[in-house]
Amino acid sequence: MLRERNQSFKLAFIFLDLLISFFAISTAFILHFYVLTPEKRLFLDLSHFYAYLQLAIFLSLSQVIVFIAIDIYHPRRGLSFIREFNAIGRGIFINLIIILAFLFFYRVVSFSRLVLVYTVIFSILFHVTGHYLFRRYLSSLRKKGYNLRHVLILGTGRSALRCMNTLERHAIYGYRVLGLLGPKKGLTAKYAKRVIGTFRDIEKIALHQSPDLIVYAMPYDAKTLERVMNFCDQEGYDCRIIPEIVDLITAHARIEDMDGMPVLTIRDAPLRSGYNRFLKRTFDILFSFIVLILISPVLILIAALVKWDSPGPVFFFQERMGLDRKTFHVIKFRTMTVVDRGTTDTAWGSANESRITGTGKFLRKSSLDELPQFFNVLRGDMSVVGPRPERPHFVKEFKSIYSHYMRRHSVKAGVTGWAQIQGFRGDTSIQKRVEADIFYIENWTLWFDILIVLKTIPALIKSPGE
Repeated sequence: MLRERNQSFKLAFIFLDLLISFFAISTAFILHFYVLTPEKRLFLDLSHFYAYLQLAIFLSLSQVIVFIAIDIYHPRRGLSFIREFNAIGRGIFINLIIILAFLFFYRVVSFSRLVLVYTVIFSILFHVTGHYLFRRYLSSLRKKGYNLRHVLILGTGRSALRCMNTLERHAIYGYRVLGLLGPKKGLTAKYAKRVIGTFRDIEKIALHQSPDLIVYAMPYDAKTLERVMNFCDQEGYDCRIIPEIVDLITAHARIEDMDGMPVLTIRDAPLRSGYNRFLKRTFDILFSFIVLILISPVLILIAALVKWDSPGPVFFFQERMGLDRKTFHVIKFRTMTVVDRGTTDTAWGSANESRITGTGKFLRKSSLDELPQFFNVLRGDMSVVGPRPERPHFVKEFKSIYSHYMRRHSVKAGVTGWAQIQGFRGDTSIQKRVEADIFYIENWTLWFDILIVLKTIPALIKSPGE
């Protein structure tokens, strides 16, 4: 329902951003060559104009693609304009990096750096202003009653109230709730006054109110539902059905077609998509490879310190549980003295354990002992970002205590994660960690991974040690 309306607005915003991006670089070009430094026009020829025109087209298209990639056109669920401003700025910055990379390889014509600087400034100014004014314009149209779709909701239960609140929260998409049909018992005064009749009055009220859409949000009853659908077909009303189990769905739902039979997936996740998994794996390989090259001197130094501090191997291998409950051996720098193999591995680690070496204390506090896990990422056991892996013994214990714990294993374990940068590390609430991990799984985007990576170092400085 909202998706249909959102597609129209998404296309409108895309077209607007294409024009704004082209206008921004055009303004920058005119400002530089015709206003501030007009003498530089003497060095321009027709090939330069064509080159700048090609750059303007490329920049405009790439800007829209970046905005789509960071989901800036997603329905704004109570999103403040400050957050939208931040999203626009982030998108323009990413596009600038793309343009600079493009210009590094495309050296047929030398472009003015000042034109690019002016373009970034004008892009931020024009995009923010354009989005703000366009949203104000759409809101004013809705308030005047233009292109509104009137909705009649059947039911007064939780699903019906949730539907009404959602439609009214998304007022920009042009839905106006006429009222609810059903009993007033148990409703607060706020919702009771929105009840305009009972279900028995549906034909009379619908013919009087002339809704564009009727939403069935009542407990399932075959005869009642058949009556509603037949009535909507006869009178030409659009009809939508909210499943009775909607309150049990805790994640993004998705409907699939299985040979003509609709199947509701109640816990969908972005990383179930092969394309998204490919994006994430590509990022993992490139990022880990670059990091390991950059920190190789640090790895060699730490290895020497570990070997010098106490006898034993440099690395410590421990069994952990990852994607699809499959176990693997995580690689870490050894931070404790070596003990007999018979020593149990089912005790919860402690920062004050007597076996921790002097070097080990520093490595744990700084989390440098985790650096070899980038080798796990290259091997495919882990991802750069994801839920932190746990030992099988604790997984077995936690899954019987904490709800939804095993959903963490629907993605690869990570070197860092959303829970960690939220401060849920070490001896913190397991349930809060689980909730943060599930939030990450349900809301994954490539930019979300990059954001978590960027926030990891400040989080470690603020709360060192795991």
